Amino acid sequence: MPNDRIGWAVDVLSPGASEQILEIGCGHGVAVTMVCDRLTNGRIVAVDRSATMIAAAKRRNAVHLAAGRAQFRTAELASADFGEARFDKAFALRVGVFARADPARELMVLRRHLSPTGRLFLFHDEPSRSADDVARRLEAGIRRNAWTVEAVLTHRLEGCDVACVIALPPKPVAGADEPKR
Repeated sequence: MPNDRIGWAVDVLSPGASEQILEIGCGHGVAVTMVCDRLTNGRIVAVDRSATMIAAAKRRNAVHLAAGRAQFRTAELASADFGEARFDKAFALRVGVFARADPARELMVLRRHLSPTGRLFLFHDEPSRSADDVARRLEAGIRRNAWTVEAVLTHRLEGCDVACVIALPPKPVAGADEPKR
């Protein structure tokens, strides 16, 4: 059941009442609803590259949108502009670039917008692969881009095994962002 998978992911994410959260690839906005139900003065920004999915997510979450707990943007993460926003947590549920490609551009955006104590939660499942195999592929993309894997979780649900990789961005190098003289 998809909601069981999404429910498990939101439980692992464990949104705090005042956290700033980013969802990558929000689809119909089911996870946004579950996250918003746990927020009081926090906020979730949800992006999806499909305008159709964003429209559906806005309809599903009209109450949360009106209350200011949810914000939606049609964008690909690699080219998204979040201005000065900083997120305590970012998560993606079954976003292919993290499992099947090199997510360097996406991770660069996340690195800029995660707070200093921020975490990235990547959830992925594929019917033809074990959760361990999926986790190894998620980890490879994370490590290849100098991120640190903090934890790897797997969960068996009826019909699918779900992997979750929790990662930390690379620490800034002292002086790396300072202009050269």
